Amino acid sequence: MKFELFIARRYLVRGRKTTFISIISVVSIVGIAIGVAALIIALSLINGFQNDIRNKILDSTAHIMVNSMMGDGVGGYEPLIAELEKRFDKVVSASPVVFGTVLIKGSGKNASGAILRGIDFNEIDDHMGWLKKLEWGRLPTSPRELVIGKDLAIKLGLFEGDDCMIIAPQPVLSPTGVMPRMKKYRISGVFKSGLYEVDNGTVISSLSAAQQLFKLKDKISYIQIYLDDMFDAEDVVADMRSFLPVHLSVITWKDLNASLYSALKLEKTVLFFTLTLIIIVAALNIIAGLILLVIQKIKDIGILLSYGATPRMIKKIFFIQGGIIGVLGTTAGVVIGVLFTWCANKFELIKVPSELYQMSYVPFNIGGFDLAAVIFVSLLISFTATLIPSRKAASVNVVEAVKNE
Repeated sequence: MKFELFIARRYLVRGRKTTFISIISVVSIVGIAIGVAALIIALSLINGFQNDIRNKILDSTAHIMVNSMMGDGVGGYEPLIAELEKRFDKVVSASPVVFGTVLIKGSGKNASGAILRGIDFNEIDDHMGWLKKLEWGRLPTSPRELVIGKDLAIKLGLFEGDDCMIIAPQPVLSPTGVMPRMKKYRISGVFKSGLYEVDNGTVISSLSAAQQLFKLKDKISYIQIYLDDMFDAEDVVADMRSFLPVHLSVITWKDLNASLYSALKLEKTVLFFTLTLIIIVAALNIIAGLILLVIQKIKDIGILLSYGATPRMIKKIFFIQGGIIGVLGTTAGVVIGVLFTWCANKFELIKVPSELYQMSYVPFNIGGFDLAAVIFVSLLISFTATLIPSRKAASVNVVEAVKNE
């Protein structure tokens, strides 16, 4: 192998007559590097976007939700929660939630639709850490207080200590006829979850206050469950369905955001195959360059064969030469791709509107599997591209090659 490697390196970097071939080799290396770097950057962008969105969604949405199929609320939830936490080891926490749509109106003329969530503030865990670190104010301490999303607060001009009117869809019969149910609340704090849809359309009160507002009495809308590993949700749900009463349904975080994750997965797959074409085009340069080199070095090949070199050794020479081009291009591409993603995260190079993309800048996340897949595909294409030229070199007839020497 030392002999073949020596000749391959000599053909690749030396010789005044191989200037054009060397240029093709450089172009091949650059092409593969660009393709590999583009693949790494694109996949890192998709991973970063997907992970950031998923984490922010799960900060405001449970891994698993248990609710009533009839839509009339879940009764007797306290012993059910205790049983769920006891029976399933993967369950980290389970807590009650009241959920409903309302109209919120400030002191001025502005009003906006919103989602009112009633939770037990004593059971806030790390999955809702943004409620522990409010932008302003404090958590509610009475049934007449609530916290409001930052973007919604700015839109309505509501801040800590201000009063607001909550109008619920459940009607109330009064002497003047049917009237909407209205209650006055005070803003005790303002939160920011990082998810625009939540910050622009959510208010949170105590569990008892929400039960009273929506006339649920001792019922709740659903039980929110958090797991030690969110990707175990489907397995846990399969076991839960055999345990829970038939009138209760179970939904996972994947079910709630199926369309979003399906679109991101499809986009990632399409990007991978599309950008792989860049590497394939660069591999065609390897084929062209090596074939030209075989034609130019045909007399050298004949001499090597006449001195005892075997066709297998000749084949290895050109295979190694193409492999060196592929390895150099792949290595350069990996370095460029990793360096760019590090700089993009470090300096937040790509800014985006937070109201559209739920983030202020595009995060990049290099997955180990994705990086290995890119390297494997690049090297596979590069080494495959060397097969045609190396076979052509090995098939040279020694008599024809040296007869004019």
